[in-house]
Amino acid sequence: MSGELHSEVSSERKQPQFHGAYSVLRQAIAEEAFPGCAFGVFANGGILLEDALGHFTYDSLASAVTSKTLYDIASLTKVICTTATAMLLYQRGLLDLETPLGELLPGFVICRDDSRWARRVTLRHLLAHSSGLPGYVPFFHTATTSYAVLRGCLELPIEAEPGTRAEYSDPGFILLGKALEAVLNESLPTFAHREVFAPLEMSHTGFCPPPSIRPEIPPTEEDELYRQRRIQGEVQDEHAYLLKGAAGHAGLFSNVPDLLRFSKAILEPALFDARTIDTFSERQPPPGSSRALGWDTPSLDSSSGQFFSSNSIGHLGYSGCSLWIDREAQLAVVLLTNRTWPHRESQLIRSVRPAFHDAIREAL
Repeated sequence: MSGELHSEVSSERKQPQFHGAYSVLRQAIAEEAFPGCAFGVFANGGILLEDALGHFTYDSLASAVTSKTLYDIASLTKVICTTATAMLLYQRGLLDLETPLGELLPGFVICRDDSRWARRVTLRHLLAHSSGLPGYVPFFHTATTSYAVLRGCLELPIEAEPGTRAEYSDPGFILLGKALEAVLNESLPTFAHREVFAPLEMSHTGFCPPPSIRPEIPPTEEDELYRQRRIQGEVQDEHAYLLKGAAGHAGLFSNVPDLLRFSKAILEPALFDARTIDTFSERQPPPGSSRALGWDTPSLDSSSGQFFSSNSIGHLGYSGCSLWIDREAQLAVVLLTNRTWPHRESQLIRSVRPAFHDAIREAL
């Protein structure tokens, strides 16, 4: 499949209708929501906007961000790699969503007090974040190896009956990534690169950037808690770091052009067929959850803003990245930032995202 896109790449000067979106991002930089950002819009079958603002850090001498700058996309890994892999396996008849996790990872059931519930956790539950597993557990405080992280995830207590509670779960997606590797009989990054990124010509997307290009990637944090150094060009997420930089929940690096290529494959089905996209875009139980299979959908006070249709899917990344795709409007919007620089406490991104998406929709 060709990754070429009909391109009408524009700056603010050339397409003044996006002035409102630029204003939102400039104000965000001025208020130190993030030091810089790259962003893009795919609509009407081509790229309408692909640009960048700001710098790698707040230092006046820091490198300027470009539209092709690589970012740590954090939990966008869950959809661009892990969910995309599940979609292809499902499409090829190689993945049954009702498969119990314990059939693929027996350690999830063995020696459990709650083995009755554990036996009922399926791949569908993991994709929909309804497995009953907790949302986050800081294993890195005691774990020093990838084995220790995986064992910790396998042994986590199930806090609710599978299918009855929606709670966004990093451990759930770590386990999902390992379960998919059991189906594949190869590593998740190897499969994703060969079967997803290469066919879509996402040539800058991957795990574990080589040391030679790390200075070309905006840093995510001055880590004073765990690694005691600047995190730049290596995954910020501590558990993905312990899992050798590549995991089902985090670890991927990408840029705006590559993510727009991926979005095109959702809006104009080729790599993924329409039936598969429909299946993975459908909201899942329990009632009230905004989660589809791997993807999120717009909800009240959504980061997608007010104007994305109910037939939209998207995801966020902890580092300050987002991707929203409106299948009804045939529109995709990518925003990449390092909002965690220099420290992760700032939550200003929460108001920036919906304002940015609203400005894009108003411009169109």
